[in-house]
Amino acid sequence: MRTLRAVVDIEVMDDFPVKGMDAVVFAVGNARQAAHYYSTAFGMRRVAYRGPENGSPDEAVHVLESGGARFVFRGPTRAGTALGAHVAAHGDGVTDLAIEVPDAVAAYRYALAHGATGIEEPHVLEDEHGKVTVAAIATYGETRHSLVDRSLYDGPYLPGFRAADPIVAPPEKRYFQAIDHCVGNVERMDEWADFYHRVMGFTDMAEFVGDDIATEYSALMSKVVADGTRKVKFPLNEPATGPRKSQIEEYLEFYGGPGVQHIALATNDIVASVDAMSAAGVEFLRTPDSYYEDPELRARIGNVRVPVEELQKRGILVDRDEDGYLLQIFTANVQDRPTVFYELIERHGSLGFGKGNFKALFEAIEREQEARGNL
Repeated sequence: MRTLRAVVDIEVMDDFPVKGMDAVVFAVGNARQAAHYYSTAFGMRRVAYRGPENGSPDEAVHVLESGGARFVFRGPTRAGTALGAHVAAHGDGVTDLAIEVPDAVAAYRYALAHGATGIEEPHVLEDEHGKVTVAAIATYGETRHSLVDRSLYDGPYLPGFRAADPIVAPPEKRYFQAIDHCVGNVERMDEWADFYHRVMGFTDMAEFVGDDIATEYSALMSKVVADGTRKVKFPLNEPATGPRKSQIEEYLEFYGGPGVQHIALATNDIVASVDAMSAAGVEFLRTPDSYYEDPELRARIGNVRVPVEELQKRGILVDRDEDGYLLQIFTANVQDRPTVFYELIERHGSLGFGKGNFKALFEAIEREQEARGNL
């Protein structure tokens, strides 16, 4: 791995400042059922709703939160809509990585001036809770970035949405509290990394090439772009040449093009979260016992918060770098198409992405691919 720790150019960052991730927006076949799944299995709380009952005849939208993480599920309520066509073509997946900004108008103008394609010009949404300014630009595939300024708004989500009760009683302790990073699978990684450099003033946070992410059968390359505060981090993956089909190639085939592959969720207690989510039916990738018995791993990771034996019981991976360590685990795909999955990550100083775990992780993914007949 080549970690890039360049000093952030404050002038560039001032041109496109961000506050953080605003929401991850999904297109799904049945928004009510998706909202129920993420409430029961991921411990999220429904906070807002919009549908035919309150001015949205063509789609139902459920908004769920866990700490600062917000998921929005959009589902068509009738045939013949663009939303329904998107789900038919791609399956359930992410359509919008919305970013909160202090000035949506300025952010949109800067992005277009630096080569972005506009999807929605800045416009103001308003109700009794205040005003939200929203704009949107295109990124890889059919994914977009909404630019959201909600500094003058205190409603549950956006104007037009009403507050909604939780679908089930939320857990006493949330399973995660923030979106750590969102990973995109693309076909031309360098071009999209350059897009984020030019359009948003993002910088390279890390790069993985060659043997960094390779197994006996497949390989991929990855760059991580991020804003100066590191609140918004977007790893970008592309397939590399290998003797068999890589997980990136499988994703591109089944999703029908570039898109969001997985979302990493930041947790303060990965053991408790894995236990609760497993009990609710979430499947996690398993790691062979040999991973935990490797003396080189034991020497490299040193002492961590959780005994290695407890990590081994759950398949939680551990990695250490010069800044600290992290604990991480990945779910299996959460729908029938082998596309979207999740990562739970607990950071203790480390700013990395688990480079030391790549081989074990991708071998676990390849076992899943082989079971599907797609390796």
